[in-house]
Amino acid sequence: MIKKRANLLTRITALTLSAALISVALTACATGLNFNTAQKEATNYTKEINNAVYALLDFDDEQEREFAERGLLAAPEALELLDENGDVIWSQKAFAFVENTDAPDTANPSLWRNAQLNHLYGLFEVTEGIYQVRGYDLSNITFIKGDTGWIVFDPLTNVEPARAALNLINETLGERPVTGVVISHSHADHFGGIRGVVADDNIPIIAPEGFEEHAVSENIYAGNAMLRRSDYMYGRNLEVGERDRLSVGLGIGVPRGTSSYISPNDIIKETGEVRVIDGVTMEFQLTPGTEAPAEMNTWFPAHKALWAAENCTGTLHNLYTLRGAQVRDGNAWAYYIMEAVTLYGKDAEVIFQSHNWPHWGNGIINEYLTNTAAMYKFINDQTLLYINQGYTANEISNMIKLPEALDRVWYTRQYYGTLSHNARAVYQRYMGWYDANPAHLNPLSPTDSAKKMVEYMGDAKKVLRKAKEDFYKGEYRWVAEITMILVFADPKNKDARYLCADALEQLGYQAESGVWRAAYLTGAKELREGTPTNTKTSMGRLGEMLRAMESYMVFDYMGIHLDSNAAQDLNMKINFNVTGDADYLVTVKSGVLLYQKNASAADADATVTLPKQAVALLLSPESDENGLIEIEGDTAVLQTLAEHMAEFEPIFNIIEP
Repeated sequence: MIKKRANLLTRITALTLSAALISVALTACATGLNFNTAQKEATNYTKEINNAVYALLDFDDEQEREFAERGLLAAPEALELLDENGDVIWSQKAFAFVENTDAPDTANPSLWRNAQLNHLYGLFEVTEGIYQVRGYDLSNITFIKGDTGWIVFDPLTNVEPARAALNLINETLGERPVTGVVISHSHADHFGGIRGVVADDNIPIIAPEGFEEHAVSENIYAGNAMLRRSDYMYGRNLEVGERDRLSVGLGIGVPRGTSSYISPNDIIKETGEVRVIDGVTMEFQLTPGTEAPAEMNTWFPAHKALWAAENCTGTLHNLYTLRGAQVRDGNAWAYYIMEAVTLYGKDAEVIFQSHNWPHWGNGIINEYLTNTAAMYKFINDQTLLYINQGYTANEISNMIKLPEALDRVWYTRQYYGTLSHNARAVYQRYMGWYDANPAHLNPLSPTDSAKKMVEYMGDAKKVLRKAKEDFYKGEYRWVAEITMILVFADPKNKDARYLCADALEQLGYQAESGVWRAAYLTGAKELREGTPTNTKTSMGRLGEMLRAMESYMVFDYMGIHLDSNAAQDLNMKINFNVTGDADYLVTVKSGVLLYQKNASAADADATVTLPKQAVALLLSPESDENGLIEIEGDTAVLQTLAEHMAEFEPIFNIIEP
């Protein structure tokens, strides 16, 4: 009897498994998915997840859309900007497909709505005497009408969009000269287009204390890696479309034009400092350590208008940006927003900023400021609560949820930053990369670990079969994770690559965050097509920024380029007499570059004399065509140093070893 019962259970189990496999097969047929290089449609699971967004959020609440549309004065019928070679560097025309249509199955409806609002472009009146050109770049450019000209706030990422914006306002409201520039903070999309509006620094160029140091350290020291990672964060190599790149939250995307740089000549050092430029009175509020290490808000008392820089936007922002940067302080971010409420909240009638659209009305403004502050304060404090209960970064990132009242506000939605990666940023800020588990103290490299994992699994094909079953159950996060192990163990495993790509693609279709969508879809593209060999990733702004660097920054950058392991037998001392700056002693010890300010050595191998503006030439001394560098002693010393400096390849693998 027992044996017969066992046989019966075996048969039932076999039938159940057969039914499950048939179900999986039917699901596969229903989705029409094959694991190959082709882009796929949304699966039924993705459709259900995206459809559920309509029940979560109030799509009848159109306040944000009304604010995004308010004040439009002029706009070209189709916006497309070209560089000097005639190549398209910016196109709103390409996003026409988002107009007046419902979200497709391949897009999160909330992100689709954000794309529609960021697709609104042109010249807008914020209030009398304050204008913005929006939708010409990732960021906004703002024009304040002075007695004789325009004071420009944040002249965009590239020269071409900034110039086009200036032309638009001059054509619409009458031509006026630029009489001042204010740069709110140290991110390149707020100063890279400056030569599109001014030629030099013969007018006031105002920035917060620490601006240049942080602009350089972020854009130069790790700039090559950040630009490559930006390919993923902003989907720079993706097409635009319903199954491809949409909005990235703060705007439609990032242009591919010409970057520039001019050093500021007026530095704001304290909150409350006032400047009167071309008849316009501006009071500045420093907000260090918020969205950028050096940042400031600006109050216009005559207009009752608050410029919130990038401290407030139309989305949850980043405490950690996926391209890589210093982690930001959510606690400080909330503090300075609430300080703005104290300083200006009772009088403000409009608040506007460097991304997205303004908000009007004193009550709405104070609610907007308070909700935004509460969002960052919550992420900071709740993460620390969980940290002190012993949870790790990955555990917290899966646990944290905004309070419902905050979560349903359109401008706190996760179009750019997410609760998940912002919580991990707080963990990193306070606890670092180590989760205190000693098994994670000294892990193998991803490739070595993957190879051992596959060795223990015993059969990559068996793992792939199970991963396919999980794919058809909608378990895309896990499928991406397990197939990535197979890819790192064997990058030539096409089935693993294509299945991983399909899983990432579905995650991209579901993502509310535009940068998560871009990252997922870029990963899928590179798994299917390989790492690109040519891309328009550019370090074009480096030339002007390098020339603007302080001498010690150039020495730091030389040290970053120096391949110390390869140059471990290199030892030398060089005196640098930098006219207009100071004397520096550079010591190379076992391939490590050290420097001392206001120092020199009698036994130096050489003494180099040069003006401050030529210090950047030390990175490539052969380019000293004007003979600005004078060398006494070993005349080959700079060339010897340069020969040991590594070149940075702009493209490197991310999604594979």
